[in-house]
Amino acid sequence: MRPKNPRVGSSVVSVLATIACLSIVLAVTFYLVNRQPQVTVEKVEEQIQAPAETPLVMEEQQEEVVVVPEQTPEPVQETPRVTPEEMVAAQLAAGEFGQAIETAETVTDLNERTMLLKMVVKAQMDSGDFVAALGTINRIPLAEARSQAMSERAQAMSLAGGSQLADFTELIQLIQTQTSGLWSDTGEGDGEISQFSSGVKVDPNGLLHQISQQERNGQLAALGIKARQANLNQNVAQNCQLRLVSLTRLEQQVQQLIEEGRSPVETMKMLAGLTKVQYIFVYPEENEVVIAGPAEAWIYNEQGQAVGVESGRPVLQLDDLVTVLRTFSDQGEKIFGCSFDPRPEGLARVKEFVAQSNARGPLHAGGGVRNWTRQLKDKLGVQDITQYGVPDTSRVARVLIEADYRMKMIGIGKLDAGANIPSYFDLLAKENSQSAQKLEALRWWLTMKYDSVLHNPQRTAFELVGSSVLCQSENQIVTKEGQRLQTGQAEKLNREFAANFTKHYQELAQKDLVYADLQNIFDLALVAALMQNEQLANRAGWEMNAFAANGMYRPAEYKPAHTVETVVNHRVYNGKDVVVQVAGGVRVDTASVVKNQNNLKVSPEVGAVSTKSQAPALPVGRWWWDLAN
Repeated sequence: MRPKNPRVGSSVVSVLATIACLSIVLAVTFYLVNRQPQVTVEKVEEQIQAPAETPLVMEEQQEEVVVVPEQTPEPVQETPRVTPEEMVAAQLAAGEFGQAIETAETVTDLNERTMLLKMVVKAQMDSGDFVAALGTINRIPLAEARSQAMSERAQAMSLAGGSQLADFTELIQLIQTQTSGLWSDTGEGDGEISQFSSGVKVDPNGLLHQISQQERNGQLAALGIKARQANLNQNVAQNCQLRLVSLTRLEQQVQQLIEEGRSPVETMKMLAGLTKVQYIFVYPEENEVVIAGPAEAWIYNEQGQAVGVESGRPVLQLDDLVTVLRTFSDQGEKIFGCSFDPRPEGLARVKEFVAQSNARGPLHAGGGVRNWTRQLKDKLGVQDITQYGVPDTSRVARVLIEADYRMKMIGIGKLDAGANIPSYFDLLAKENSQSAQKLEALRWWLTMKYDSVLHNPQRTAFELVGSSVLCQSENQIVTKEGQRLQTGQAEKLNREFAANFTKHYQELAQKDLVYADLQNIFDLALVAALMQNEQLANRAGWEMNAFAANGMYRPAEYKPAHTVETVVNHRVYNGKDVVVQVAGGVRVDTASVVKNQNNLKVSPEVGAVSTKSQAPALPVGRWWWDLAN
């Protein structure tokens, strides 16, 4: 049976078939589209290539992934190497002389180091600092270059019209070229020679010799060396009854100069012309430690020693102050001195020689006496010098040794100290002793003598009263083996010589400057001892730098003396040969002064002087001032 409406049924079937076909087409299309995601690669510059081993990483959730190749890092630019020569040149251009020296001394090649140090020397001389140049010259490792630099310095100083300090470079060079000695400075031996205003000399073997006044004058006159005026400004050249020197400010200025590779100036070296220490003040609130005393302009005498224009006394020296400050620091021995000691074997030979001579009767005048004296000296030999408490290369050590040696030469009649200090033999002749027929072993030594140390109740101000030097004496017994036995006593003539020496010490110091120099060193030693005993630096908050035990300031050094010519003489009395041999030394033991309550006395007047002496407003870099009258 046929449907009633055949056209409608056919239409429905057709529509359904069409929909099914379309669904199939869409499904196939969707499958084809999503089967492989599309990848877009960013085009990059051709010269940048991605490393072959670098994988491409694509995020799964993105339809497009941009892959950027790994960048090759730019090469690191190396800093150009600065040579030591360029570095030294730059430091000198900036005025950093000290750093330039340090740079030069890091170079191991001796030729290159010499070249760099000569650059520093030239810069220092161009700036007019010939003293600093001398210090740098001494660092030059090659002897020939060092000698050449010395000559260039001497020529530059001549053209400049002088130098900052007394200089004996030409004299040293003349000695080295005109003598047969082999000198370490010339690279030909071990002998050393250095500047020192002294009446003694030390040979390359460390033996101390006496130089007569006539010998010194003759040598200096032949070389045309004369006294000269110091190059001082008007302010420091003024005489002053009380000049004050701030040790704390002075050290700051010295430290700054050293760091710049410069030398302390002449005024600093000579402590502004102080000829004596009279006061010591500490100002805790101002962080000041101050010394004070009379001061004046100075000249350099024929021996190159700085002495006051009017008083003729040696001025105090910074080298000596720093040396004793280090002795009385926590690291120091807090005592210093020297001693002369004959060797036992020599004393034994002399004792036997004199006994045999006396058994034969008195000596014949003339050649017999001279020959006998020569034998006596040869048998006794040299004496050993023992130095303690200060470096044996320091100026302090040399002054102690010379003062002691000359005192003994006065005692045995080989130097004339004037009518008020007769020798032991002069005293013996007046005494007309019948018992002086044996070897006399005498001991004389020098030590400190101060009447008192005054201070205010707060112990911030101190005055040194009665500064002098004490000569002490003792008789010793010489055994058959040459041993010296202490007796603790001195016979009459021995005591008399020591008493005369002490009583007339000030007169002697005016004639022989080494004794004034010794007195200055004693004053500075007492300053250092009081600072240590009273903790003055701590109370002022002064932490020493340049002046400390290991500080940058280096005092001048001299050839150390280890032995000394025999201190012995003889006379004939009552038909017998009387021989006098002397030992002893110098002993600076400040404890006898600063820890003796009988010496320390309260004085309100000292505090009043301290109050008046406080520093006024000073220019930048100024470290001294004068108390207005």
